[in-house]
Amino acid sequence: MIGIGGTYEAQDKTLHYTFAEQPRRLPLTSARADSIINSMKYVELTVHTTSEASELVADALWNYSEGGVAVSDARDVIALVRGETGVYWDYLDDDLQNLPADVLVKGFFPPEKAEEDIRAVREQLEEMRSRGGLNFGTLEMTQRIIDGDDWIDIWKKHFRPIHIGARVVIVPAWIGYTLESGEVVVTLDSNMAFGTGEHETTSMCLEALQEVMKEGDVVIDVGCGSGILGIAAAKLGAKLCYLTDIDPVAVESAKHNAMINGVSQKTIVAHSDLLADSSVKGDIVLANITAEVLARLAPDVPKNLKAGGTLILSGIIRDRLPLVKEAFGAQGLTLVEERNKGEWYALIYRG
Repeated sequence: MIGIGGTYEAQDKTLHYTFAEQPRRLPLTSARADSIINSMKYVELTVHTTSEASELVADALWNYSEGGVAVSDARDVIALVRGETGVYWDYLDDDLQNLPADVLVKGFFPPEKAEEDIRAVREQLEEMRSRGGLNFGTLEMTQRIIDGDDWIDIWKKHFRPIHIGARVVIVPAWIGYTLESGEVVVTLDSNMAFGTGEHETTSMCLEALQEVMKEGDVVIDVGCGSGILGIAAAKLGAKLCYLTDIDPVAVESAKHNAMINGVSQKTIVAHSDLLADSSVKGDIVLANITAEVLARLAPDVPKNLKAGGTLILSGIIRDRLPLVKEAFGAQGLTLVEERNKGEWYALIYRG
């Protein structure tokens, strides 16, 4: 058991979290965010879907939700019970043995915009389902009003330390964690958006990074989000890490998280698609983005990869896999490994 208590009381898996206004969202300190959130009310929208479609549904909600998105999946608890996660618990509540089959994806909307935003979410989900190829389930929707302090308490309660690969542990900033021998802790602030390590694509990137990285490597993270991959690389012994993202909020989040992890001196965070300086070469280049964006960036990525270097790609859903393979195969890169977790895939290339 890890040092967070043995009860997995609910299966909420929070993917994104921010409470500043769109489109100029800025990272908040935990104390300031709590004071703002506690004075607000939200419309909580719950969408019933399936495990395979849950991440796409979450992404759709995230386009409109200013209060964050959470995914509740019974499959996560089943994996815990079976010991498939590498994390073991002293006990589980009895009611966790009788969980609903549906995956519940929740978004949180300010009341004054909720009707318009929820209508847009409904239209986007129906359009996605009409494409076929993936079982979205019923997409039944329910709504209720909740207080902001209810939401943040739930979120903090269920974001726990996450062990990924042989060494990396992702730890919320408000939880005390006792480091074990050989572990590397990446601390994430409570209100940083874009990635906590729970998503399959992020965990596959972190696992692959630990397998291929050597002390003193230069690492480039394209589409860095919270900075989780680049920060992990810095703490694993990278000499220098370059992080880029087109979203200014992600850039600020990555800088903030680099600071609280004590690796600011080893990280350079840029607001851009890719590194503008082609003379900067990475021993490892990471890109955890959507398949369409990966395909678009394919001609430019190799210019920042050292000869013989490793390129780790993820964010690829199964039916978009051929698109990415074709795009990067055309750059003369060698595909050395393909791995997946459910519907999501990662590809590892050598330059």
